[in-house]
Amino acid sequence: MNSYEALAGAYDVLTEDVQYRRRADYLVRQFQKSRIPVHNVLDLACGTGSIACLLAERGYAVTAIDGSVEMLTEAAQKAATLSLEKPPFLLHQDMPKLRLMGPVDAVVSTLDSLNYLTRPSDIQETFRRVAKYLVPGGRFIFDVNTPYKLQRMDGQVWLDEIENVYCVWRTEFSQRTKVCTYWVDLFRHRRDGSWSRGSEKHRERAWEESELRQWLTEAGFGRITVTGDMTDAPPGPEEDRWIFFCEKSLTEEQKP
Repeated sequence: MNSYEALAGAYDVLTEDVQYRRRADYLVRQFQKSRIPVHNVLDLACGTGSIACLLAERGYAVTAIDGSVEMLTEAAQKAATLSLEKPPFLLHQDMPKLRLMGPVDAVVSTLDSLNYLTRPSDIQETFRRVAKYLVPGGRFIFDVNTPYKLQRMDGQVWLDEIENVYCVWRTEFSQRTKVCTYWVDLFRHRRDGSWSRGSEKHRERAWEESELRQWLTEAGFGRITVTGDMTDAPPGPEEDRWIFFCEKSLTEEQKP
């Protein structure tokens, strides 16, 4: 079964601790620091659309892409409940194959989506395509799970038990490939009293900060900074999540 085929319907209840509103507010504060006004935003690998919808509610014109039809279906249902003239515009696309109708002022990617790109060529191509559609001076803000976190997940088992949903996560980290594989068994309670079971395999690559900085620079980004999760402080040695901030280089006309 493909990643998120079974998990999509239970994803929101299993991630209630993510603090989506706080994360969206954090992104808005970062947009306000941009050297250009931010009106149009791309949400890269939007999942069930929580961040995309929250940004749309805050007045941004949001385009959101994801490679999972099931996750986009959840996002579409969520967007349909918004009382907005312009809800998020959803597209089914993989990150390395990003294609947009026009440029955007900012690009965001949250909750370790870029870790799912396990080949250097895919993450490099994603950075190039983001740079292609981002206006000069626009900001690219994304987060990744750190090598420290993914290595620590080796051999772990987690249980999530929420009303009508029971989820078992088993993880394994390969020092050779730097990939953390986790197997998900999801049990959902049916109305007739029985349980359905879905199984998935997810893979996340532990990228080094130096690798990401190099590929961002090669794609045309500058002013690259890294912080801890939802903070303005540099990350510590035992940080679980890095947030990257980078800016597409200004044109000569834009430079002061």
